[in-house]
Amino acid sequence: MTQEGLSLLFRSLNLPSCARHHQEMADQAESEGWGLTRYLRDLLELEIEGRRVRKIERLLKCSQLLTGKTLASLDMSLFPSKIQRQLPALLEGHFLKRSENILAFGLPGRGKTHLVSAIGHELILRGHTVMFTPAYRLVQNLLAAKRELKLDKEMRRLDRFEAVIIDDIGYVQQQQEEMEVLFTFLAERYERRSVLITSNLVFSQWDKIFKDPMTTAAAIDRLVHHCVILELTGPSYRTEKALNQNQVRKMTEEDSKALGPTSGPGN
Repeated sequence: MTQEGLSLLFRSLNLPSCARHHQEMADQAESEGWGLTRYLRDLLELEIEGRRVRKIERLLKCSQLLTGKTLASLDMSLFPSKIQRQLPALLEGHFLKRSENILAFGLPGRGKTHLVSAIGHELILRGHTVMFTPAYRLVQNLLAAKRELKLDKEMRRLDRFEAVIIDDIGYVQQQQEEMEVLFTFLAERYERRSVLITSNLVFSQWDKIFKDPMTTAAAIDRLVHHCVILELTGPSYRTEKALNQNQVRKMTEEDSKALGPTSGPGN
């Protein structure tokens, strides 16, 4: 069989990495004296890795996670020691199997969004399905689906995600209809799927979100039954970053002044 024919055969079996690299690996196998078993093993391992990479790329695209808010860019030293201890276990993703929730509380600028986004990115690297959405957008989409008599269909679509990250739920000052669809969504996922929620409002202030005391209590009860609570205290994450940048700029300006005017060529 020709190399072109072998490539077509691999593609017909949906093995694109094998189709792309079989010739170069065959050349390497011949030059290094590999046996057939090693050649096939290495070629199939390359295919498996290619599928893993393509799956992660696909999951990241579907997740709508914020670009750049990953674990690598997260300054853990700014978070309380308790959260630093909790994070490694959360990144493993075992809480998803238990349908547990993660609730991140803190004043604006404490790094809530960055923290849950970083967890979301790590979950995707482990092959889990994640969706990120601001709370207002989730409510808008649910309302639109309800008005078009497609709310069940939208719920089924969201149910495909093992974790839904709802950002800034405290900023949603809802009307009755908005509150109802949000509560319906949370109730649907109860003990079945996980949600990760950030809020600048503690539970005692959630009546600002759900308005009705009974609905507020019911929503909180479902969320906290199986959950991990992350309390982000301390100074503002963004303020600290700005202060550090200003300090570096100030030091650079002072160093420039100390050096004085630069000498011209030949001096």
